[in-house]
Parts: sequence; structure tokens; C-alpha cells
Amino acid sequence: MKLTKYTHSCVRLEDHDTVLVLDPGGFSEVEEALEGAQHILITHVHPDHFDEEKVLAFLKKNPEVTLHAPDAVVDSIKKALPNAAATAVTADGQLELSGFTIKTFGGQHAIIHPLLPVIDNVGYLIDDNLFHPGDSFVVPHGIEVKTLLVPLHAPWNKISEVIDFIIAVRAQKAFQIHDSLLAENGRNMIVGHVTNFGKKYGTEFEYLPAGTSVHI
Repeated sequence: MKLTKYTHSCVRLEDHDTVLVLDPGGFSEVEEALEGAQHILITHVHPDHFDEEKVLAFLKKNPEVTLHAPDAVVDSIKKALPNAAATAVTADGQLELSGFTIKTFGGQHAIIHPLLPVIDNVGYLIDDNLFHPGDSFVVPHGIEVKTLLVPLHAPWNKISEVIDFIIAVRAQKAFQIHDSLLAENGRNMIVGHVTNFGKKYGTEFEYLPAGTSVHI
């Protein structure tokens, strides 16, 4: 499986002669990531994970493309494009998309502040290999994750939680997501911590600059 990392939380997967894109959000290179895609997965409705305008423009031009996401995203898509192939997903489900097997986990966005309502968030495990948690530190149950996408920095997390997430999942390999709010000095510090702690618990962490592709 080929993984291409885009800015923030967007990744593009290519396998089974199919392109699958996760979280094409407003901080990401959405048009580039979506080019040639057959399927789109979105973890939650926040604009840094779901660029509504650009996703709708792509779906209008490519009506055969399917989109899978929590209700809030699907409702927004259907309101603007009633005939879109958009389907709501919840946690503890499974999808079969052109050779990809996707299992869903979690259900809720991490708490930003007690005064802010908690929204739906679904994490996706692709082919029992790659786990994209969205904005959550939910640990997939009943499965050994091979490749983990780690939210490095957000208004809802702190470095100890990032480290504990890596330790809990114990994937063989990890790459970063949710990193575009970091200045270089802060990013280097966090990358150092997760790299060092990952090694202690059997996880090899690698920082991927935007536009970088790897095979997993």
C-alpha cells in the first residue's frame, strides 16, 4: 500500500488499483490529494479535516466517488448535493471498498473543553494495517495495528497523551498527522519525544514532510 502524507491530517492511499483519501481538510492540498480518488473517508466535521467547499466541488465533477463519514458530514454533503454517494458511518462497523477493508472505531471527538459540545469522530483501520484516529486517542480493540497515524498537536491534546497513545497501540511503525499548528522548534521537540518513547515500546516513528510517499 502506498501512503502519501499531505499537510495536517490528510493522507492518500493507493492499493488494489484504487485511490482512497482520508480527511481532506482546509489545511491540506485537497485538490492534489483527491485527484483520481474513488473513495473518501472523513473522521469528523471540523474544517481542518473536511474542506466542504473543495470536497463538494470534487464530488460534483465525479459523482461516482463514494464518501463515508459521520452523520454531520454526510448531512452537509447531502444538503448541497442530494444525489451524492455519501453514507454515514459509526464506530464498530466495517466497509468493503474496491478491495479495501475498513473497520471503524471510537465514536467521539476528544474533549477540547467541557463547555464545548462533543461531536462524532470515527477512526478508520485500513486493511488491518493503517489506523487513522482522526481527533481521538481511541485504541482499536481486537486487532494488532501495523501502522499508526499519530496526532502530534491539537487544542485537545498534550504530549503525555500522545506518548501514551503510541505506547498503548504498539504499532510497528508510526507517522504523524495533525501537525500543521506547530512551529518548527515545538515540532522538533515533540518529534524527539515520540521517537524516543516509541523505540522503548517497539514503535518506529518517522516524521513525513508533506508530499512524501512511503510503502507500508
